[in-house]
Amino acid sequence: MTMQQEKLAYRVNDFCKAIGLSRSTFYKLLSEGKVKTVSIGGRRLVPVCEAERLLNGGAK
Repeated sequence: MTMQQEKLAYRVNDFCKAIGLSRSTFYKLLSEGKVKTVSIGGRRLVPVCEAERLLNGGAK
């Protein structure tokens, strides 16, 4: 029996698809400090809480 685990973070492409952003918009928000990421093993990840924050108006 397999249990499906909830994601804790998205890769950039998956994050953009999940919330409907283009990569260029994502990187613009990132450069403006409006979205936070973490780097693990050379991979940039976006915590799920950042998606929720952005969708609730946090990128103003």
